[in-house]
Amino acid sequence: MGYLHEGHLSLIQEAHKHTNLIVVSIYVNPGQFSPNEDLSTYSSDFQGDIKKLKTVCNGVDVLFNPKNMYEYGIVNLEMGLRGIFKKGSWHVFFRGVATVVTKLFNIVEPDVVVFGKKDYQQWRIIQRMVRDLDFGIKVIGSEIVREHDGLAMCSGNVKLSPENRQKALSISPALSRTKVEAEKGQVNCRELINCAIQTINEAGGRVDYAEVRT
Repeated sequence: MGYLHEGHLSLIQEAHKHTNLIVVSIYVNPGQFSPNEDLSTYSSDFQGDIKKLKTVCNGVDVLFNPKNMYEYGIVNLEMGLRGIFKKGSWHVFFRGVATVVTKLFNIVEPDVVVFGKKDYQQWRIIQRMVRDLDFGIKVIGSEIVREHDGLAMCSGNVKLSPENRQKALSISPALSRTKVEAEKGQVNCRELINCAIQTINEAGGRVDYAEVRT
C-alpha cells in the first residue's frame, strides 16, 4: 500500500535471508476500501518510498507498481474468511487483501513471501490462502518493529492525534497481560478476552472485537 516506514524495510531485510532476488510491491488497493471510505485520503508518498527503498542494505531488484490491478473489474476472493475471523468490521478489508495478493502471486510467481506479524490476521489469512489454493510459496512472518514509545509501526500512525496515540499504546500491554494470565494457568478464553478488553478500555480505547486463537 506504500507510505513505507522502517517496519516495511525490515520485511525486505528478512526476505534477503531467504532469497537472492527481491520484488517489492507498492499498490494502493481499492478492493480493501469499503463504499463509505475515500481512497483518495490514503496517505501516499511514492517518490519518498523510492528513496527509502534505495537505503535498504543489499537493495531491491524489482519495484512492482501497477497502475491498475482491476482492469476488468474487481472480482473478490472470499477464501472462507468468515470462518477464520467471524466478528468485527474488517471483512471487506481482508477480502480485498486476499484478492489482490492472489493476483500479485499469479503475476510475480514468488518462491518466498514475507508479511509482518503486526498485521497478524493478514499473515494468517495469507497462510491459509496459500495452503487452500496450493500455491508453492513459503509464507514467512516477520517480527514487529516498534516506534520509540513502543507503538507498532504503521502507516496510519501519522493520522493519530496525541490522545488516540496514547489509547493505541494500550494494545501491546493488553496482549502482554493476557499472555501472562494464560501462562499462570487461566484457560477460560472468555476471561482472557475480558482481560485484554479491560486493559484497552481503561486507557480510553474501544475494542472492535477480540478472540483467542490456538
